[in-house]
Order: sequence, then structure tokens, then C-alpha cells
Amino acid sequence: MFLPSFSLDGKVAVVTGAGRGIGRALAIGFAEAGADVVLIARTEGDLKDTAGIIKDMGREALPIRADVTSREEIHNAISRIHGKWGKIDILINNAGMNIRSKALDVSEQEWQTIMDTNLKSAFMMSQEVGALMKEQDTGGRIINIASVAGHVALRTGVVYASTKAAMIQMTKVLAMEWGQYGINVNSIGPWYFKTPLTEKLLADEEYLRDILAVTPLDRVGELPELVGPAVFLSSDAGSYVTGQTLFVDGGMTIHGF
Repeated sequence: MFLPSFSLDGKVAVVTGAGRGIGRALAIGFAEAGADVVLIARTEGDLKDTAGIIKDMGREALPIRADVTSREEIHNAISRIHGKWGKIDILINNAGMNIRSKALDVSEQEWQTIMDTNLKSAFMMSQEVGALMKEQDTGGRIINIASVAGHVALRTGVVYASTKAAMIQMTKVLAMEWGQYGINVNSIGPWYFKTPLTEKLLADEEYLRDILAVTPLDRVGELPELVGPAVFLSSDAGSYVTGQTLFVDGGMTIHGF
């Protein structure tokens, strides 16, 4: 038999930014694949809604309100998770934000806020979880949600793009360092997907035309199309993949903008 398992039965997955959009979809998708899911975000109401959906599916869901730019709050959250399950199998570093300023208009505060939210948080989460995975016989999987903006140049968002490019390189280095412990580290680089955060942008017909003009599949992505690659990289099916960035972009990165 050659077909590997895509099941996540018995796994514990941690998803940051899990209250809405991509993070919410990933959390629910991982539960559908069999995992128990820890939901981390700053908005408690969103977390409870997502946790309710997962519990209705018969999986365990642990919502944790935490600011992942804070080392202390990360450490406390990871300690709580480890105390409950004694392991963490999967970490999804999804928390992120963007301020669409032109380069000459970026303030120092904007720079620091985006850097902390997108890059610092992913590194600190990886450090805390990686230390636990190192001691596990089963190793673990870490997936960083990067972006096509970390690979090709877009018209605005220089700080956002810088964090995502750094995240892609961080993925490679962590994969090199931690492969010996059975820890696979990969990234996923989305283009535009239908989420509450992109709804207003995609409603602009001219903006949408510009997006589709550089997307060979000529459409915006649907969230299940992002969940599938994440489950693949987290399951036995992706066990020999590490240090890679999988662009889930309708072909955008082969075209440019």
C-alpha cells in the first residue's frame, strides 16, 4: 500500500489567530481531520464561537485568550496546553496583520507593531513549542503562514512583505536546526482568499480585476483550498517535507504583479 494517512487522529494542534478568517478555517479543518485544537487569539468572543463548532464535531477545543507578542503570555499558554495533554504535535503560526502604508509614510510604531505581530510572535511561539517537541519521541510539525508578499514584490506593504520574507527564511533555518529532533518546519504562502479581512478589498471591482489579472486560475481562493495543504503538511502524508514554502496562490507567484 502506498497511500499515506492524511488523518490527524490523536494529534494536538495549536493555531494562533484562530478566532476568524484563515486561522478559524484551519482550526475547524484540523478538527475535521481528527485533531484536538487549541485556539489562541486576543478576541475571546471569536474564540468561543470557533471552539463551540469544534466541540459540536466531537473534538476537544481549548480557547486561550493571549497576546502572542508577549513572551510571558506565550509561555503561560504553552504551559497550560502541555499540562492538559502532555504534548503538542502541531503548531500553526497564523497570527498576523498588515497596515497598507506607502513606504515613505510608514511610522516607526507601524514598523514595530507589524514586526512584533507577524514575525516576533511566530519565532517566540516556535521557540516555546519547539523546546517541547524536541523532547517528544514523535517530534512535531510547525507551519508558518507566510504570504506571496514574502516572495514577490507587491505595490504597497513593505513592512508586511519584510516580515513574510523573513518568515520564509526562518522556516528554512529552523528546519535545518530541528530536523534532527524529528520536527518538520514548513510555510504556506497564500494569495487572496475570501475572509472577513479581504471582503471589503475584494468588493472593489477594479482592485479585484488587478488581482485576477495576475492569477492564472482567474479566481480568488476558497478557505478549504488552504486547509488541505495545511493538513497534508501536518499528517503522515507530509512526513518527508521540511524547510519548504508551499504557495497556495492560484499560480500568482509564477506570474508576478
